Amino acid sequence: MAAKAKARTIIVRLISTAQTGYFYTTKRTRLGPRLSAIKYDPTVKQRVLFVESKKSKKA
Repeated sequence: MAAKAKARTIIVRLISTAQTGYFYTTKRTRLGPRLSAIKYDPTVKQRVLFVESKKSKKA
């Protein structure tokens, strides 16, 4: 039986640098650069930098 092919995209988590625990979940291409974006964090009511971390799989 052939091995399963890897997906072209992966699910990543964009975590707030304000360290509030707030995050966005998005998809990106597997071989693309790591994501970072300035988005709204409702906990601090400001736009802050969000950086990527890999989404953990639940067992």
